[in-house]
Amino acid sequence: MVRILGFLVGLAFAGVLLISLGNTASTYFASPPEPTAEEEFHEHPRPLHLASDGPLGKFDKQQLQRGFQVYKEVCAACHGMSLVAFRDLEKLGYSEAEVKAIANQWQTEVPSLNPETGEPATRKAIASDRFPSPYPNELAARAANNNALPPDLSLIAKSREGGAAYIHSLLTGYSNQPAELLKKFPAAKTPANLHYNRYFPNLNLAMPPPLSSEGQVVYADGTKSTVDQMATDVSAFLVWAAEPNLERRHAAGLAVVLFLLIGTILGYLAYRNIWAEAKRKVRVTGALEPENQAKSRSSKRKAGIAG
Repeated sequence: MVRILGFLVGLAFAGVLLISLGNTASTYFASPPEPTAEEEFHEHPRPLHLASDGPLGKFDKQQLQRGFQVYKEVCAACHGMSLVAFRDLEKLGYSEAEVKAIANQWQTEVPSLNPETGEPATRKAIASDRFPSPYPNELAARAANNNALPPDLSLIAKSREGGAAYIHSLLTGYSNQPAELLKKFPAAKTPANLHYNRYFPNLNLAMPPPLSSEGQVVYADGTKSTVDQMATDVSAFLVWAAEPNLERRHAAGLAVVLFLLIGTILGYLAYRNIWAEAKRKVRVTGALEPENQAKSRSSKRKAGIAG
């Protein structure tokens, strides 16, 4: 009786699920969801090729220095890098004295405490400090950016789908809203204090175009600073910031692959050398073995059987 009741309850539950699934399907096909502006006009990042790409990629230190210059003169006004220290810049080719000068002249001082009074204070950065946030706290950051919080850029190249390609496309993707978009989706007009960017997921973001004109940054090495060049350089720098040990990881991976390849070859040669002769020897066993045949003939003679 209990089994019958359990079967009936399960059958009723399955029936309810099927009815619910049928109603949902019929509603979907009768009135399918309308397309949105984000689905139709959002674009995926354009491909970006950097020297660090691929399993054998290496950083272009000259490009990284240009990217750091763009970050310093443009991005650092709103974005910190809390996981990168000034002394890490020595890996880009800066000398110890240059790193100390960069830290000392940084536009944002490091939060500290007054040793005499214990009150909050600030001080000049030193090489061991990390790049400070330009805002004392999240509330101050939001208040200065229409309630939008500028993200920390330490891991931005790894935390965004597309990595460096996304950063580059975003920095160069600002434009006016297409007339086609406004015609098809009048309610999707970019609100005040926001900026249209086809590479941003919802098409509108609070950050104004940071790279707005050619020559905005004057490169120390004389490279022509177009908007595309500056966006490419700072994207490469942020890739380094997110993974400064990339070259070492690539070298270790290559060494492991070569070790496994050589080990495989040596193992195969050893296998051929050890087992080659053993494989060639064919040992007769069973009824055809000479010893067994001799025993068989002897038994037949004793039994008086011919053959």
